[in-house]
Amino acid sequence: MITVGGEAPTPLAPTADDLTSRMLRAIGATATGVDIDELGPEVTAARIALNGPAGPQQVTARLADGLAVAITTGAPVRVADAVMDRLAAPAGPVGGAAAPGRPPRRPRPRYQPRNMTFSQGLEGWLFGGSFTEHASQSHWQDYTCAVEYGTAVVRSAVPEPAGFAFLGQEVFADDFRGSTVVFRGEFRVQADTPGRAGLFLRVNEGHSITGPLTERAVFDDPDNNITPIPDASDWTRHEVAARVPGDTDAVVLGIFLASGGRIELRNPELIRRD
Repeated sequence: MITVGGEAPTPLAPTADDLTSRMLRAIGATATGVDIDELGPEVTAARIALNGPAGPQQVTARLADGLAVAITTGAPVRVADAVMDRLAAPAGPVGGAAAPGRPPRRPRPRYQPRNMTFSQGLEGWLFGGSFTEHASQSHWQDYTCAVEYGTAVVRSAVPEPAGFAFLGQEVFADDFRGSTVVFRGEFRVQADTPGRAGLFLRVNEGHSITGPLTERAVFDDPDNNITPIPDASDWTRHEVAARVPGDTDAVVLGIFLASGGRIELRNPELIRRD
């Protein structure tokens, strides 16, 4: 509260943290934890775990926003080992004296695919898609993703979901340059529209994704290699391959769903094929 010229106190404008807390209470949701992880090489973000009327949900947000939610709600924060390894600074001498000279720069980690058995849930994987950027908040939960007995399952939560969803992860291309890289796994698919579920492999040739994340932009991007998978009630094996030029910065692998239905993945692999 503030007082101006002796007049009655005027309430201060709510801060962003206050608004976050109020919105969570308004929808009957609570934040149960914030996981700090890497969406890709040197790209840190927060995965906010929520529990509300619709059940457990996860929201991926910027690191600062995730920490703000944790501070506001008192939710515990968990930091992935890869983030700690990259961001941790070496301790100085006992007594607080500054170490002479500048500490040596840590070498760039050589990322390999992580958590490919899904034994740690979705840690190391990113769940997102164009539906998360829809102007209407009513579509932000059109798709869900969960791990069930070592299988990752992306499914639609409504009969006609907006946009598309993907589950993927990014690795440095250092160990694959000059060769062919293959992403493969076992799949079960049930899609309401044929050809709207499958696997992808993105070879980022020295530049990043730009522009709005739309289905047309994804399919028109020459860096994306996409293999649709037909419906199958039994497990079937599929793969997608791409050549990795010498100027490639990163490789992104994953699965997608762009209709009602579901896609299931188990035993994924990323291998080098010379």
